[in-house]
Parts: sequence; structure tokens; C-alpha cells
Amino acid sequence: MRHVKAIVSILVMLLIIIIVVENLEQLSRTLTLRVDLLFWAHKTLPMPFYLVVIIAFLIGIFVAGFLGIFERFRLKREIRRLSKENAEKDKELNSYRNLPIVEEKIEDTALVETDQENAS
Repeated sequence: MRHVKAIVSILVMLLIIIIVVENLEQLSRTLTLRVDLLFWAHKTLPMPFYLVVIIAFLIGIFVAGFLGIFERFRLKREIRRLSKENAEKDKELNSYRNLPIVEEKIEDTALVETDQENAS
């Protein structure tokens, strides 16, 4: 399985390289990004399109990473809560296991008494 992943990774990288080489002219075109809001306007310096794509990709990785970190903390907190709840339930179950069985003894003595009465 490890070799299959390596081969697929190499093929994907090769495909990306082929696409970049074939479209180098379009990716090298410069563009300027503008943001016009009611209270703020900004214009970037001219930059190549491939740089915009790389920046967008890296921002996506960072956002997904931070969301993953927050999700991990939430899940750790949930695991801690469930473990605590499980420990409480185990403690309760063990306390029930240690209780003496009184009902069976009462029934046994009642049967013995009725047997003695029937024998008399």
C-alpha cells in the first residue's frame, strides 16, 4: 500500500508539472488585485498569476490546519468527558456487583421452612 501511495503521489506531481509547463505563459501573466469596500480600498502591486494561486493554496492549507486544530481540541474535550462518564458508570456498576444477594437467601429460607412444615 505504501508503494501505491508513492506511485500515485509521483504521478500527481508529474501531472502538475506538465500542466504548469504547458501553461507557463498564462500563469506568468501579471495581474493586480483590488478590494473596493465602502470604507476601504486597496490595490496590490502587479504580480504573476501563479503567485496568486500559490498564495491562495497556502491560505487554504493554514485555514484548514487551524480548523483541524480546533476540531482536535473539541474532540479531546469530548473524549475526556466521555471517559469521566464511563469511569463513573463503571464505579456504579462495581458498587452493584459488591452488594450481597439478599433476595435469594430469603427465598431459600422460605423454601426450607415450607419443606419443614410439609414434612411435619
